[in-house]
Amino acid sequence: MTRDQRVVALGAGSGAIAMVASVTAIYRFWPVDPGLTDISARIACTLRADAFAILPLLFSVMAVGNNRFLSEAIDPTLQKEDRATLINGRVADNTQQQYLLFLVGTLTLSTRLTVDQMRVIPAAAIVFVVARILFWIGYRIHPLYRAFGMAATAYLNVGIIGFTLWHVMFQR
Repeated sequence: MTRDQRVVALGAGSGAIAMVASVTAIYRFWPVDPGLTDISARIACTLRADAFAILPLLFSVMAVGNNRFLSEAIDPTLQKEDRATLINGRVADNTQQQYLLFLVGTLTLSTRLTVDQMRVIPAAAIVFVVARILFWIGYRIHPLYRAFGMAATAYLNVGIIGFTLWHVMFQR
């Protein structure tokens, strides 16, 4: 393994472990909302969490727009973006992709969860936001350092979608 591969593997592994630990801790301490007895209430709760989870996408899009407005990159066809603008654009693109998976996953999952299990939705949203911020910070420091936040987000989505599919296929 090359040095770069070791850096990414360490970042990805620690990101996945931190994600599981964080979701578990938040889930355990988040209060149960006894009003989430029907699907419409669970979906409404999930949409509120998903509205919070979209903040990294909003901020990254704003950063790209501000970078462009304040530089020669105001005309994107001239390809005069600086490194920060390029990275912010890539963060926005990847965050959009990850958010779409998160949105569909959490909304679908919320239709299958019990009142007690619904605590996983706000836990996942908080971890999603923190992981995206860490992805962005890592990317800005050095592209290899994005691995922690990327893995935390990607494996969070894999877990949500996997758990949802398991519920749909095996829990009638």
